[in-house]
Amino acid sequence: MHASLKMVSKRPGDDGEWWEVTPGERFTIRTSVAMTEGLYTMIEVTAESRNGVPVHTHANEEEHFIVLEGSIHLTNGDQNLVLSAGNSATVKRGAPHAWCNLSDNIARMLIVFSQGHNDKAFGLISLAKDSYLSATSEPTENGGSAIVSPPPFDNIYSVMSPRPSL
Repeated sequence: MHASLKMVSKRPGDDGEWWEVTPGERFTIRTSVAMTEGLYTMIEVTAESRNGVPVHTHANEEEHFIVLEGSIHLTNGDQNLVLSAGNSATVKRGAPHAWCNLSDNIARMLIVFSQGHNDKAFGLISLAKDSYLSATSEPTENGGSAIVSPPPFDNIYSVMSPRPSL
């Protein structure tokens, strides 16, 4: 895992390590690219209210969102969707997209990347903490992922403007 991400906890009965993207947003790898021989990677994400991600693209993967708890707002190209627990949506490779938890409750989701070779995308997350512009200049150097603009929602905590640590 990339050095600037911080392991924050293990849940009771959970073998996975949880990594903090920004305060209020965490992920764990549920199924690694190694486990599927490159077919897919599955992560679980929890996001507190007002956490989200900048608009970004993936040149090499589809990204499938499955909401388990709460709700998220998903911008997928020109579409704006609200996905609640039990809903899912797929973002095609190359499509600009972003998600955010605009509710007052925690959102929890599974995200499946297919093909699974997106390990460098997680490194991009931490690069963006320092300077998202430098991270977006050469998407092929970042595993084919690129941040293209800030989150499309107002007052959102993301790698570009993280929530203050508690």
